[in-house]
Amino acid sequence: MKSGENPKPKGGRSAGEGRRNCEFQLLRYVADALRNEYVHIGVILREEGSAEPAEVRFTRDWRRVRCLDPEADTALLEGMESELRRRFREEPNGRLMQLLEESLSLNVQMTAPKAYLAESLPAGMEELMRLYVEPQRRGRMPRLRGRAAIQTAMRGEFELAGVWDLLRKQIRASDYTRPGDPLRIDAGYRPNGVIRMFHSVSLEPGVEMAKVLAFSASGLKAGVERVEKAMLELTAVIEPAAKIGATDEEPERLEMYRFGVETMEEHQIRVLTTSDLGRVAETARRELRV
Repeated sequence: MKSGENPKPKGGRSAGEGRRNCEFQLLRYVADALRNEYVHIGVILREEGSAEPAEVRFTRDWRRVRCLDPEADTALLEGMESELRRRFREEPNGRLMQLLEESLSLNVQMTAPKAYLAESLPAGMEELMRLYVEPQRRGRMPRLRGRAAIQTAMRGEFELAGVWDLLRKQIRASDYTRPGDPLRIDAGYRPNGVIRMFHSVSLEPGVEMAKVLAFSASGLKAGVERVEKAMLELTAVIEPAAKIGATDEEPERLEMYRFGVETMEEHQIRVLTTSDLGRVAETARRELRV
């Protein structure tokens, strides 16, 4: 099926046989507008004549985007999905184009609306994502590694707990330290008088990420206390040691791993592994009363 064509209703059923009249638009990441190279990254689906907000979903697998543009800011794209979903909830009858223009980045474009018959919005979203955004893979894809793998695991657990859209994303350290600080913390929330921030730190390539976060920790804590009048609990999420070969059989790698952990802990950073994320997400669910 060519991009832009409408998927045919299964079994040839019409809207009169239980399907809903909907329309969808595709969101695509454009690395270079002049070369017209892009990959589809998401779907917007809404039912015609319904007061319900439009549904939006982005891909969970950014490897095709990274193949097209190795420097793509996928964390920013994930934040865009949450922002669109929030805006659609708050303004279900608002002007869609205006909302999109205010929320989308220069690298994200939206296709013209196309008619679509869906058994339900969730079922329609699944089919459209499968057809256009996440087609069946051919051959083996390389597994996610480093920060990308940790970020994916983090998002997955927070989504299972139903709190991902309630978290702040890509928190700018410069809001609390000083202008020019490039660090952006992955996610965070404020349950009461404490702000909890979570940042993925991969120790697979070395300890540089750990040292950067350790260097920034005291400034972040002081800035949060000054700006937010709250205490900061900063958590680094890392890989389990065995997952990156930091074992007794690889003593140098194990020493490096321990050095990274200890460096962060010495700067009052809580260090957890991806194995702890389920518990962290459950705590967030209780504190945010979801």
